[in-house]
Amino acid sequence: MENKKVMNRIQDLGAVIALILLVAVISIISPEFRTVKNFLSLLRQSSINGLIAFGMTCVILTGGIDLSVGSVLALTTAICASLIANGTPVAIAMIVALVLGVLFGIISGIFVTKGRLQPFIATLITMTVFRGLTMIFMDGKPISNLGDSYLLKFVGKGLILNIPFPVIMFILIFIGFMFILERTTFGRKVYATGSNEKSAKLAGINIDKTKIATYAISGLMAAMSGLILLSRLGSAQPTLGDGYELDAIAAVALGGVSMNGGRGRIWGTFVGVLIIAVLNNGLNILGVSSYYQDVVKGLVILIAVLSDRKR
Repeated sequence: MENKKVMNRIQDLGAVIALILLVAVISIISPEFRTVKNFLSLLRQSSINGLIAFGMTCVILTGGIDLSVGSVLALTTAICASLIANGTPVAIAMIVALVLGVLFGIISGIFVTKGRLQPFIATLITMTVFRGLTMIFMDGKPISNLGDSYLLKFVGKGLILNIPFPVIMFILIFIGFMFILERTTFGRKVYATGSNEKSAKLAGINIDKTKIATYAISGLMAAMSGLILLSRLGSAQPTLGDGYELDAIAAVALGGVSMNGGRGRIWGTFVGVLIIAVLNNGLNILGVSSYYQDVVKGLVILIAVLSDRKR
């Protein structure tokens, strides 16, 4: 029993050890990697996947999964860009996008809870529908001419004390999630739902409400990531967010969150996000094809899931 606890502890720290080794190896191979400028760029890139992964963590902790995040990102970003292009104040357009992200997440949650669909199937449906709606709404064409708004530019490109604003947002939201999941009643409900749904229900926890809330959070995080992308790109693309759900799931799995729900920590997801970002950044600097990067991500998910099964 004691040996099992030690092994579990080692596995919990496995992602941190892997991150340290990865950074050390790539730093030795490429001096360009270990510059402050590159690290800030790496963290800025991490912010987009990181926000999505934080929302995904909540869903997976309840025993679910959300494949729709990339499509939610695309659709909310398209609507936001369209509103801005048609003269709506940027702040209002952004709020509309965030609210829609929550609503789209709730739809997925209702399919899972009230429709009694498997989370994989339910979010596969919403992923497909939302992506189709994005294509219809945009007519397959990008939306640009978004004006010269300071707020829009600041969200993705702004600096505070020479630190990119998306990096600050990423860290603050991480701290917020850590507090919510580990220090609040809602966080305990999320863990209880994923650990043993029947016991949680007997304890008086509203399972459906808890699950719907996690999907709403996931939708909100996807929409927020979309706003950062919209700011950085200066336009909305119909294929925006395609495949982002895979990066988020990879980060969550790599961070030690159980795919069966009920076990894992948000700091693990944070480390998993950094590992994915370091892999992408390091392989890019080394001139490795993006096709190989996809293979590496797939292997990372495989290793993480196999490790989880042994616990």
